[in-house]
Amino acid sequence: MGSLPQAAARLDAQGPLFDNEIEIAVSTLNIDSASFHQIIGELGEDEKAVSERILSIVAERGKMQNPVTGSGGMLIGTVMKKGHHYIGDLEVGDRVASLVSLTLTPLKIDDITKIHFNADQVDVHATAYLWTGAPIVRLPDDLSEKLALSALDVCGAPAQADRLCKGKQRVLILGAGKSGALCAAAAREAMGSFGSIYGFDLHPTNLDKLKEAKIIDDFRTGDATNPVHVFDSIMEMTGGELMDVVINTCNVSNTEMSAILPCADRGTTYFFNMATSFGKAALGCEGVGKDINLLIGNGFAHGHAEMTLKLVRSHEVVRNIFETI
Repeated sequence: MGSLPQAAARLDAQGPLFDNEIEIAVSTLNIDSASFHQIIGELGEDEKAVSERILSIVAERGKMQNPVTGSGGMLIGTVMKKGHHYIGDLEVGDRVASLVSLTLTPLKIDDITKIHFNADQVDVHATAYLWTGAPIVRLPDDLSEKLALSALDVCGAPAQADRLCKGKQRVLILGAGKSGALCAAAAREAMGSFGSIYGFDLHPTNLDKLKEAKIIDDFRTGDATNPVHVFDSIMEMTGGELMDVVINTCNVSNTEMSAILPCADRGTTYFFNMATSFGKAALGCEGVGKDINLLIGNGFAHGHAEMTLKLVRSHEVVRNIFETI
């Protein structure tokens, strides 16, 4: 009692819906990358074991909130019922994507039909409830549902990248997965042809694509949990110049200092990474004497869904990354 949904240990997902809610027949969950990576790291790509873990989390908590990472994800489905006092333009039958985390969405799963290990997605028969004011959008007609779901799951990241990178000279994207690719594209649009965007990831595949498309200028590969290696690699690329903005989109823990060390004094490090320990970031920054701005990733920004879908439509390389992950 007294908790808001995200902080609550358990939500009541049994229904029926309240007058200010809509009921959604859920078809797919997009599990937060840090959460999915943690589950796969523990259980391997064992569809039965992963399904049982997700089912147990939701049965226990009434929502999809990984107890290890604390993160959730989002969903797509069909509006089945609409409360009399629900305020919004959604109608019964609309195909929708939630823009609010599964960590605060009442959810009941009847069964899991498929695990998509390459996309962090889970096909389900499930029911969810969302309230008036919860961010939710109709799915676009020109993009596949799975592509739209993947992009909208991280749509807070490029919106913040757009704000942070305007007028900057040097930007580092740490992690070149889905959110990293979107942030790179948003940064390039914000910076235009001026300034340089650098990338760092464990694998070169997406970085190669982004460089070929002239979205990033240069990159290095390596282990992002090794901050000394990351720092040395960045200094090699830039000739010793530090970053105005570092955007951390890694899906593993212990990358805090890799995002802090390359940042210039009075620069900004933005953590769009639910594996981040903000205690490690704050205390580590203090320990190395860095006078920089540390920002926590916010999954919501006004216009973030529309901006993200526009980036996917206008940058073929970004769309290709989403379709091949």
